[in-house]
Amino acid sequence: MSQIDCPVCGMNEILNHPSLYECVTCGHEWEKEAPAQEAEADRIVKDAYGNILADGDTVAMIKDLKLGGTSKTLKTGTKSKPIRLVDGDHEISCKMDGLAIALKAMYVKKVM
Repeated sequence: MSQIDCPVCGMNEILNHPSLYECVTCGHEWEKEAPAQEAEADRIVKDAYGNILADGDTVAMIKDLKLGGTSKTLKTGTKSKPIRLVDGDHEISCKMDGLAIALKAMYVKKVM
């Protein structure tokens, strides 16, 4: 038992599992908070060749990519305006050929 209170029922009969807490009274489970050091760690995004990308970099397409919802295709070698790294499945937000798009890092290479 611990000194932590359940966020649902307010009782303090809590089981301490390795990755989560469990309330004995109501059965509610919640994850333990990560230590402050891990929470502040920056996410590293790498291009198709393993180069680390940062905000403001310029990237180029490594293969033709059809854009969903349009009839356009981004051709191999198409360069972007400076990129911005974002959270989510598509890590890169940029402009290519006048379109604002989100890309996965696996389809681009960093332009030196």
